[in-house]
Amino acid sequence: MNTAAAFRPFQTSLAVQQLAEGLTFSLDNALHPLSLLAVSELQLHLKHQQEWAGKMFGVLVVRTETGELGYLSAFSGKLAGENHHEGFVPPVFDGLVDGGFVNEGMTKLTRINEEINSPETDAVQVELLKVLRKDHSTSLQYRIFEQYHFLNKLGESKSLIEIFGDRNPPAGAGECAGPKLLQYAYQHKMEPLALAEFWWGSSTRSDHWKHGEFYAPCREKCSSILAHMLS
Repeated sequence: MNTAAAFRPFQTSLAVQQLAEGLTFSLDNALHPLSLLAVSELQLHLKHQQEWAGKMFGVLVVRTETGELGYLSAFSGKLAGENHHEGFVPPVFDGLVDGGFVNEGMTKLTRINEEINSPETDAVQVELLKVLRKDHSTSLQYRIFEQYHFLNKLGESKSLIEIFGDRNPPAGAGECAGPKLLQYAYQHKMEPLALAEFWWGSSTRSDHWKHGEFYAPCREKCSSILAHMLS
């Protein structure tokens, strides 16, 4: 994998080097000057991408193996219906791959729904199909969760199933910006220094998200994952 594909170096300067001196990763340093510098550069790019509005973005300030300072960028979930965009880290697991089991599984769910809604399907068949749909959906979701494996700073890998233990992972777990950024950094032997996440654009789902404001990683989906990744 090409490290340079997602890594964006800062312009080398004494000020940047000084800001990074003694900096160790913490979820509390989202507003560190280097985080804000990375955010400002990413937001300058986002201003020219109007179709990307209404999304959580994140930056991770990193130091490479050669000591170069820069940052990685990520978005939560999908962006414009896609998992891959130039300049952003890839997903931990790509369920959109053509011919993959996710697409096949969703196609089967669509067929079941069509049968349920067909006027030719009697009441008994409908109930049987609903049970089949639930079982298939549960099995598909479990298989998806098994594909998400996250590294920690020691190089140890755990799946979402292992991370959440006796709890079912919430839908969308593993798709947030923070875990995606840390995963890419660990894979490429980069040292994480500071993480910042912000909402960009309007929100159609909730008034909670405000354009340009910073937010901590969500507790429901990310806290367990990050606890492992930072251990």
